[in-house]
Amino acid sequence: MKKFLLAGLLILPCLSQAQPRPSLSGDYVEVRTASVFAGACHFNGEVVTTGRDAMMAWNVQSGRWRGISLAGVRAIAVVSSEVNLADKALRRSELIIDSGASEAQAGAMVDALKESYGALGKVVSVRRAPVKFEHTGKRYLVSAGEIATLSVEGMPNDECCKMPHQVWYEPLVPLMQRKVGYTKGVQYSGGSVAEGWQRADENSAFYGKFLI
Repeated sequence: MKKFLLAGLLILPCLSQAQPRPSLSGDYVEVRTASVFAGACHFNGEVVTTGRDAMMAWNVQSGRWRGISLAGVRAIAVVSSEVNLADKALRRSELIIDSGASEAQAGAMVDALKESYGALGKVVSVRRAPVKFEHTGKRYLVSAGEIATLSVEGMPNDECCKMPHQVWYEPLVPLMQRKVGYTKGVQYSGGSVAEGWQRADENSAFYGKFLI
């Protein structure tokens, strides 16, 4: 009996120290500077000349990170490389965290993104700005003041699902219910990772649900 009691005492401290796995979920949208859904000739014409930048946006709907609730926190990342992002070469990124989040929430959000997404590469800058993230049906509108904006809509009839052979890239982060989106417009004013850029009227977006 004493042996069983001793074993129990040894196990209990381990159980009490166990921490719940961090978990965040919500909406995500990403725009690339190359068409992700296109004919083969179009893809081959872009793959070595563009596609070196992307804008990523998260809207956390539920979850905690290291004990801090991040529900309602919104963030944007601008990622840049010297080559097409599909080549997985050295990347640099800038994070923009909603100024409505507390300092603790902002720090936790930055940590969550850095730990979860190697696609960001080296995070060289973190800025605070009023980030808006609107998702209605298949429409996404995201902005961070005058720093960054994007407008994405779902493709008619979900053509990306009917013709998956014309989807040439994967999202920079794992997604549930991944779909290709039509970019009505995206603009980055420039900062620590790249000069300003903009794109419009192309199938260059991904959207869906993220879970980390």
